[in-house]
Amino acid sequence: MARKHFGTDGIRGRANRVITPELALKVGQSAGLLFQNGEHRHRVVIGKDTRLSGYMIENALVAGFTSVGMDVLLLGPMPTPAVAMLTRSMRADLGVMISASHNPYDDNGIKLFGPDGYKLSDAIEQEIEDLIDGDLSRRLAQSGDLGRAKRIDGAYERYIEFAKRTLPRNLSLEGMRIVIDCANGAAYKVAPAGLWELGAEVISIGIDPDGFNINRDVGSTAPEALSAKVREMRADIGIALDGDADRVVIVDEKGHLVDGDQLIALIAERFRAEGLLSRDGVVATVMSNLGLERHFENLGIGFERTPVGDRYVLEKMRETGYNVGGEPSGHIILSDYATTGDGFVAALQVLAMVKRAGGPVSEVCRRFDALPQVMKNVRYSSGKPLENSSVVSVIDAAQRRLGKAGRLVIRPSGTEPVIRVMAEGDDRELVEEVVDVIVAAVAKVAA
Repeated sequence: MARKHFGTDGIRGRANRVITPELALKVGQSAGLLFQNGEHRHRVVIGKDTRLSGYMIENALVAGFTSVGMDVLLLGPMPTPAVAMLTRSMRADLGVMISASHNPYDDNGIKLFGPDGYKLSDAIEQEIEDLIDGDLSRRLAQSGDLGRAKRIDGAYERYIEFAKRTLPRNLSLEGMRIVIDCANGAAYKVAPAGLWELGAEVISIGIDPDGFNINRDVGSTAPEALSAKVREMRADIGIALDGDADRVVIVDEKGHLVDGDQLIALIAERFRAEGLLSRDGVVATVMSNLGLERHFENLGIGFERTPVGDRYVLEKMRETGYNVGGEPSGHIILSDYATTGDGFVAALQVLAMVKRAGGPVSEVCRRFDALPQVMKNVRYSSGKPLENSSVVSVIDAAQRRLGKAGRLVIRPSGTEPVIRVMAEGDDRELVEEVVDVIVAAVAKVAA
């Protein structure tokens, strides 16, 4: 059944148009009612990124949760993985992150975590949707049973210490010059501080949020600023997080981008060498490069693909018992440490490997040759362009042209009205032609 509010990563949309105070209030009430079990005082932790609309949504959620008798612990700006971790460590019944991740400032979203720190299942999200669309007036708390809300001090420090504990004991980053780009987002305090505490020389960009500049020309989706800074400062490595710090990309000492697929390969190889790979395999999505799949095949490491979305990667990891997974966009999930993608923890693992290897990032982090891959987006206003018969015919013809020497992935975005068209193969010219033909066909019916 199609869902009205939840997408592939919580609820997301334009602030004060889709994500309204009224919706946030209902989400708080509905989730709060669903996660009350037992007679104890129930509580929820709420974090957010640095968007202007975060204040509005936070207050509406607080009103919703307290109105059904839940106490609220407010973390302030905090990475998504930190919220997941603190939900568990603070024995909360529910965790909430207010963020639209890598989207522009005028979008926002609500991500929910269960008491175990994992994102909610589709079934539970559907239960919350049913409550949102129902009448909750008779289920509100009595006047004397209303919840309380308070700000929590020390959350930054708790997350930094957690992240540092994922590293080998006594590892120091002394002697490394690191540029960190926090996307003017949720990690603008914790990431530079954590790197400095580990001994690195830290050069920070994207650490001046003003409510409007999150992800604007900085962060993992705009790594050009990081590349330029690495070259300017002659740094050893550059690290770019996104707005809520659940994804990461790396820039080598030459200013060249290292994407999530290379990081998955690097971490999996190191884990295997040190006996840390729980099972001999990794999980990636349909968007990961075919070169990565061939690389693991040559190494004898299993490779599983899922639909796009870190929640699906994690579900497959839990099903198979694999402890390494991720996406080329930089969502890296290391389930020994975290219950969701954690850009900062993944970056620390990479730094540890570079430090131990003693070589430049351009050599240490390049594990395989990626096949030519082209992806373009087509925005649409309504309807289902991919179900149009002429589009289907063009896609079928394109797949036949690629044959077994390439892959074609076409899907609607789960967070915005966009069709993503991706093709890859050994022949770049053919790949580009195939993508252009499909994009033109989709654009014709999507106008």
